Amino acid sequence: MSKILGAALPNMPWQDKPAGCTDPVWRYSENPVIGRNPLKNVARIFNSAVAVWKDGYVGAFRAETKNGIPYLYIGFSKDALHWDFQSEKIMIQDAQGNDVTPSYAYDPRLIKIEDTYYFVWCTNFHGAALGMAKTKDFKTFESLDNPFLPFNRNGVLFPRKINNKYYLLSRPSDSGHTPFGDIFLSESPDLYYWGRHKHVMSPTGDWWQSVKIGAGCAPIETDEGWLIFYHGVTGTCSGFIYSMGAAILDINDPSIVKHRCKNFLLTPEKDYEERGFVPSVLFPCASLQDAQTGRIAIYYGAADTYTCLAFTTVDDTISYIKEYDINRGK
Repeated sequence: MSKILGAALPNMPWQDKPAGCTDPVWRYSENPVIGRNPLKNVARIFNSAVAVWKDGYVGAFRAETKNGIPYLYIGFSKDALHWDFQSEKIMIQDAQGNDVTPSYAYDPRLIKIEDTYYFVWCTNFHGAALGMAKTKDFKTFESLDNPFLPFNRNGVLFPRKINNKYYLLSRPSDSGHTPFGDIFLSESPDLYYWGRHKHVMSPTGDWWQSVKIGAGCAPIETDEGWLIFYHGVTGTCSGFIYSMGAAILDINDPSIVKHRCKNFLLTPEKDYEERGFVPSVLFPCASLQDAQTGRIAIYYGAADTYTCLAFTTVDDTISYIKEYDINRGK
């Protein structure tokens, strides 16, 4: 039996596996969790991140405003299903108190390290690049500048230091829709200066991850290593299709891939995944997990239109990764 290393989270959202389901991951029957036009001047919320906050939850949400520009909004929830959103986008300041709110921001990840919450998102820094900020109260947000030069996307911090260093997964890209992409690992002593970059994974010949891949949820620490859920992209005559995969990275050196699943865990199949502003997109971006039961709830964006949920257990997912490990040739 595999185990999650961390805290118990008994009140996280959960729905048991449906009868007759043989897949390792299953969808929430009440999807989508967040639908269209969720608040004034916002058309869609998707590709958003959720974390534990006090006696409930907090979310950093990609909100597509009705002028077409995405910004980050904050929301709070008691059950991680029903959300109260703040009415305005978050404003970010530098260490001197100057306003450095980005002109647009999307696909945030929200990761707690010790007593601080960190945002990583894609922003405009003379091209698509990563932005980073921190907060302890979700009232003030301090910029940590731009970790890398453009172009880069899908920045995901590890939820604790490894060998007294911070680590971040990212995917170098271009200024467009990026018809390529590998996952890399970077190291920092202070979250400002990044280096010692290492390659982690590339796209493969497998249909669903043949064009590009990108880190999704914050890595989950288990007794097998770091469990990561990521997106894989393939190209078709109708455009790109985004699916969800999983892998296990070495606990002390996350550039080492111990196991990687040849099969996707989820691919667009439901109407709310196949139809929307950008069709056929299933984009994992956050997870909640309970160390006591091994349960995992995965938040994902659907068709660049909705926020949805899926469920699994650490044992189901790790067993499936090992059974269909890309190195076993199954």
